[in-house]
Parts: sequence; C-alpha cells; structure tokens
Amino acid sequence: MTRPAFPLVRIARALTLALALGILITTLWPSDAPPPPFTLRDKVLHFLAFAALILPMAVADPRRALALAPACIAFGAAIEIIQPAFGRGAEWLDLLADALGVGAGLFAGWLMGAVLRRR
Repeated sequence: MTRPAFPLVRIARALTLALALGILITTLWPSDAPPPPFTLRDKVLHFLAFAALILPMAVADPRRALALAPACIAFGAAIEIIQPAFGRGAEWLDLLADALGVGAGLFAGWLMGAVLRRR
C-alpha cells in the first residue's frame, strides 16, 4: 500500500477536527427540554456523526484512521460523561451508537479509499 499524499492527509485532519468541534457543540449545547425517551432517531444521529468523524481520515490514510478510532470512541465517552453538567442526558446506548458509527466509518472510508487509489 502506498502512503497517501500529504495534502490529502492535511485536508482529512482539518475535516476531522471540524467535525469533532461540531459534534462537541451540538452534543453539549444546553437543552431546556427534559431528555427525550429512547428514540431510534437519536441513536442514528450518533451513529452518523461518529461515522462522519472518522471517514475523512479512513479515506486518506487507513492506518492513521485505525489508530484514531479508539480516540474517537473515547471522545464519545467523554461527551457522555460531561453531558449532565450541561443539562443533557448521558446514555450508554449513545456511546454504543458512537462506537458502531466509528466502525462503519472506518469500513466505508477504507472502501472509498481503495476505490480512489485504484484510479
């Protein structure tokens, strides 16, 4: 496997940081309403957000993405731990959705990267 071009990795890193900031803001934004009961929509949003978080690096540099995956899951765990301080609810199922999203984002990114590298 050839090493990815450095500009592509820089772009992936910038996208990943921007997505992490967006996730952090949206998950810690205080909510005036009580936490909703379990909804599948909420879990799907967690899944998609964390799939998107790892996707740019998984496309650009799969090895770095694999190394980044545990940090992404830890990021989701940290968010769940501190959410109550922001008037938000913490849920184990949210963390599970985050972790599954990271796995799906890795897989999708590896496939996309493989297709792009073949061209």
